[in-house]
Amino acid sequence: MATDAQDQQTDSPRRRPGFGISPAILAVAAVCVLVEAVLFASDLGAIGSARLRQQAYEYGGFWPGLLRDWRPNFTAQPYLMFVTYAFLHGGPIHLVVNMITLVSLGSAVVIRVGQRGFLLLYLAAMIGGAAGFGFLAETVRPMVGASGALFGLAGGLVAWDYVDRFTVQEALWPVARAILLLIGLNIVLWWAMGGQMAWETHLGGFVMGWIAALLIDPRSHADQDPRQT
Repeated sequence: MATDAQDQQTDSPRRRPGFGISPAILAVAAVCVLVEAVLFASDLGAIGSARLRQQAYEYGGFWPGLLRDWRPNFTAQPYLMFVTYAFLHGGPIHLVVNMITLVSLGSAVVIRVGQRGFLLLYLAAMIGGAAGFGFLAETVRPMVGASGALFGLAGGLVAWDYVDRFTVQEALWPVARAILLLIGLNIVLWWAMGGQMAWETHLGGFVMGWIAALLIDPRSHADQDPRQT
């Protein structure tokens, strides 16, 4: 009986945050899905103009030229595009891949820092991803998609893993391996997409996610993560 009670005390704090999907994650996903559903319906000619997707990109995509001397479609566009681009996607497949990744990474972030922490990290990564693209990309084409924010979530999780491992003097190779895997993933995707992948956004999101994560929760949680056999 004593062993069972001890196991319950150890396990319950780890299980409690994991029921279902966080409302914060669902809210972000819902906006992305709703936007793509409207645009896809427009592509099929079911609603609105056949140019609705193009217009959405024109008004909501991230355009590097607007950081220079381009004239915006509306006054606040050079500022709002740092956020709006992340709710637009290049089609249903692009959306589905990103939403699966959002649920996977986002759930781990919520367990670590809660819904508010997740939203703060996601917002910071969105802005960081846009900044990375704006300053590094040499293109006149717009950028859309949530992957900058998603790489920010990955950057945050890797940063926290580094802090936890460094605190208890565990091997840091798993942290380096995760970073190398992300680099490899970017190389493969860039090649598969014929160079059309915005790696600059991924880099900016990852770096900003790492920084924001350590500002949101700089403490080690290693002592709260008991090893199991």
